[in-house]
Amino acid sequence: MPKGIFNVPVAKNEPVRTYAPGSPERASLKAMIEELRSTEVELPMIIGGRAVTTDRQIRISPPHEINHTLGYYSQGDASHVQMAIDAALDAKEQWANLGWQHRASIFLKAADLLAGPYRDKLNAATMLGQSKNAYQAEIDAACELADFFRFGVKCMIDIYKMQPESAPGIWNYNEFRPLEGFVFALTPFNFTSIAGNLPAAPALLGNVVVWKPSKTAVYSAAVIMDIFREAGLPDGVINLVYVSGPTAADVVLTHPEFAGIHFTGSTGVFQGIWKTIGENIFKYKSYPRIVGETGGKDFIFADPTADRQAVAIAMVRGAFEYQGQKCSAASRVYIPESMWEDVRERVGKELATVKMGPPEDFTNFVNAVIDESSFDKLAGFIERAKTDEDAEVIFGGNCDKSVGYFIEPTVILAKKPDYVTMKEELFGPVLTVYVYEDEEIDETLSILDKTSMYALTGAVFSQDRYSIEKITKRLENAAGNFYINDKPTGAVVGQQPFGGARGSGTDDKAGSVFNFLRWTSIRTIKENFVPPHDYMYPSFLGDEE
Repeated sequence: MPKGIFNVPVAKNEPVRTYAPGSPERASLKAMIEELRSTEVELPMIIGGRAVTTDRQIRISPPHEINHTLGYYSQGDASHVQMAIDAALDAKEQWANLGWQHRASIFLKAADLLAGPYRDKLNAATMLGQSKNAYQAEIDAACELADFFRFGVKCMIDIYKMQPESAPGIWNYNEFRPLEGFVFALTPFNFTSIAGNLPAAPALLGNVVVWKPSKTAVYSAAVIMDIFREAGLPDGVINLVYVSGPTAADVVLTHPEFAGIHFTGSTGVFQGIWKTIGENIFKYKSYPRIVGETGGKDFIFADPTADRQAVAIAMVRGAFEYQGQKCSAASRVYIPESMWEDVRERVGKELATVKMGPPEDFTNFVNAVIDESSFDKLAGFIERAKTDEDAEVIFGGNCDKSVGYFIEPTVILAKKPDYVTMKEELFGPVLTVYVYEDEEIDETLSILDKTSMYALTGAVFSQDRYSIEKITKRLENAAGNFYINDKPTGAVVGQQPFGGARGSGTDDKAGSVFNFLRWTSIRTIKENFVPPHDYMYPSFLGDEE
């Protein structure tokens, strides 16, 4: 066991700031937003510690203000992916041999940097680049990413404590080695914290990483990389490249030193990656670790005893916070007929107060969806629901991309439980409700369980403990994160390890010891202090005459 294993700071969740009117943090964040808005940046790739630029400059604009330019980033190609792999492998030996305390120190420092001097900048970059309001940026970019780093150190130490028993005269111990080769981190736009954690988690365990962020989250990714470097992360440990997904895959997934992928994104992309890995399995030095969290068709199920106001609030928050662009966002609801009209009225009253607009105005609850392709997809489903005889748009339904990609919070009433928006992941501010007969709870639970290929998050609302137990057991495999009388979003690092199964991923629970174990290769060592000098065992000796 490494020395000084217990002498580490205690991991605690980063306190969430309110940004209330008149507060110093509100004024400070607004000033940073204005500073970033008024300064066009040029963002290079960071490979082996060097800033790498190209002639292909891609414009960055806020999703809520598409005619404003935040800056440009350098688009790379296959040669830059290879350059990043080479830089990672060059850094591997020295990084792997660095004492665990020093690796821990870098990420603990990174947590303090982003919770302190970088807090406003990372939050503002997330707000502008990904169109998140101040509260959503705070709980994501500042708090959750700091939590990932701090609890990551705790997870590393907990793993190092996993040691076998030793019999008299024998010493057994485990060594937790980094994987042979490099890890590929492919990160999403919707959570800045996930974008930072996916490369950081393998690196903390001594691995080297090639990191490709989403093209719509380059702006905040660059700030994360600045934090890593200021925290003292050695050159080449994490290499940031801006390339297309297929370009990265063509190089990474055929490389013999490819050791694993840490992924968050769409189910289709993840399945394609898995297939490619299978086709290339004979090329790799080791079997790659495949860790991924993908989509969800997350549900709320209310029984007739449910608190109606609590259900209404869970629908509004769960479906429309960050425009429904959370993997965990509620997108389908099952409500008994006896309470539907009341819940419908309550939801309507709440939505009538919801403001939509740019995140620079802190009073806007809903902002823009991430890009034009997302807007067009969502608008298409909404327009279809307006004319389908099996559906009715009961709230919202307006879409406008003249200034930014704004879609009004939309609620669709499905007249049959297999309507398309009850099944397909939309990833936007669209919630579909199915009203079931009160006496058909069992049948409706079966429909819920079979309707979608996903199993990420879900929630049950009930005031009947027997019903809660029954529903929880019946939906055992329908969600990797299951909530009782709460919305199905908002997992906190260290409290609700996050991940789902079925079509939603490998359920390796980000931010937990279960995830970190995937980034280490265990060597078990046995030392015999007094080895035998005779091959015979007592059972082979002859009987005495």
